[in-house]
Amino acid sequence: MITINNEPTAYTPIFLGTTQHSLRLSLKILIMVGMKLNDEIVETYNVTVSSIELGHLPNIGSEIAIDEITGSELSGFKAKLKQSDAQMQNTASTELEKLVDLKNVGRYQLLKGKDNMTQDMNTLEFDANHLKYVRQILNASQDSLAKQLKITRQTVNRFETGEQKISDRFLDKLLVAYPDLAESIEVQFDWVSLTFPDLTSKQVIADVLRLQENLFLERPTSQNFYTREMAFAGEKNIYIQDFAPVKNPETQAVDQKFGTTLYLTGKGTRLFEKALLEQSMNWRDFFEKARLYRGHLTRLDIAINDKWGLLSMNDLVKAVQEKRFWSKSKSYAVHGNVDDGWTVDFGKSPFVIRAYDKHKEQANKGYDTDVKTRVELELHQDKAEYVLDEWLNHDKKLVDITFDILYTYLWFTNGKIEDQQLKSDAVRDEIEATVEPMPAWSLLTALGKKMKFVREPKKQSVERIEKWVLKSVVPSLAVLKKTGHWHEIIEAINTVELSAEHEKLVMATTKNAITQASKQLNINFEKPTKKYNEDDDQGKGA
Repeated sequence: MITINNEPTAYTPIFLGTTQHSLRLSLKILIMVGMKLNDEIVETYNVTVSSIELGHLPNIGSEIAIDEITGSELSGFKAKLKQSDAQMQNTASTELEKLVDLKNVGRYQLLKGKDNMTQDMNTLEFDANHLKYVRQILNASQDSLAKQLKITRQTVNRFETGEQKISDRFLDKLLVAYPDLAESIEVQFDWVSLTFPDLTSKQVIADVLRLQENLFLERPTSQNFYTREMAFAGEKNIYIQDFAPVKNPETQAVDQKFGTTLYLTGKGTRLFEKALLEQSMNWRDFFEKARLYRGHLTRLDIAINDKWGLLSMNDLVKAVQEKRFWSKSKSYAVHGNVDDGWTVDFGKSPFVIRAYDKHKEQANKGYDTDVKTRVELELHQDKAEYVLDEWLNHDKKLVDITFDILYTYLWFTNGKIEDQQLKSDAVRDEIEATVEPMPAWSLLTALGKKMKFVREPKKQSVERIEKWVLKSVVPSLAVLKKTGHWHEIIEAINTVELSAEHEKLVMATTKNAITQASKQLNINFEKPTKKYNEDDDQGKGA
């Protein structure tokens, strides 16, 4: 069964060989396909398929997994394969492993140069002092903690005196006994940018994102040397920039320049996570797929959300002002104030660590959030690619990589760090051996590895417009209503013509299914938004 130009047929597609290989970077191949009916080839088509999706060429005369053929003799025919994204990735997995082996001559050859993120990467274990601080936060005595964990008080005491090492098993037990502690810190992506040198924006939408193209608004742009922009719902949350086709005035031929950049902003990552959910994919699946299309990370922001209020921005700012911190970067800056919220940046591009008052930031915009303080790792170019390589190619969880980087690059203390300590050959070791750490920061870096890397899928909404209307427009509407002008307002609302941006916003807001996988959906999107743990069963759980 195959569909030809939207008409279902009883044909079975048979592979009859290749007719032409294209050397263009679009990775397309032209093959001949026969339509078999009652053991006879009744029609043949020369169709263009993705060589990535096709993988190894089938044997001539064998069935080929083509689901649909569209086009004409004049414009050419294109074929869509039945392969799922997971199957497509498996097809190329062996070749990818070979490439990785070639790149990893040594363990850390993926990044070169003196400023390698992998140099002297450190880890922090959960120790006796962290347990004491946790007990203090929980307002629990040794007796009550022991009772909750079903162990003896003497065992708790041995942990806190250092007589007995704290095991992973004990820490897991602690987090089960105190679920608020287990949910206190979360890790999620907050910005993703990828360049695709061989694709156009429409190819990124159709093949990489697999979103519905009619939900994107096409408009001109001059940003980043590009000339065209495709914006989901007409807004800059999920958008792709590339080069608009140009017609040669002499030959009338259309020239299409390849190369594009995909941007997923903070809100865009949440919206795209809904698309991942629809396609039964997680972030790892998506990045592996993007690499098949030669996608290269240009920016990756990893957010550490402190929902408990473990970190106080006032305390962090005071520590910076009093020089009670150490950073691998000598560059740092403090912004904001007590009322509107503080922000502290450490480092410059391509790697910045940022801490800020997320709750106040959102409140100033009229929004609410359960995140108190956020710490972000903003990574560009090779720094971002390093994190992705470590996650995809080594047996590491993203939370482990995230907190190893945080601990290695930034450290806060309770006591002042003297100038002579900063001149030591082993500065970090000297500081940790002689200066008491800030308990909250130390606990964050030690406990973080036990936290979850989550997806939080959200639907496109008009919440921004609604909040503005309620805050700025409703009072004026009330005056008009009380003075007898309400019918004019209703008439104006009913007759107003929406802009192209607004039309796309309406369309994206009212559609439950935003991807090409809509026919396979069996998801009730009216249920409350749920978070998905990326590290449990590949993060695809219900």
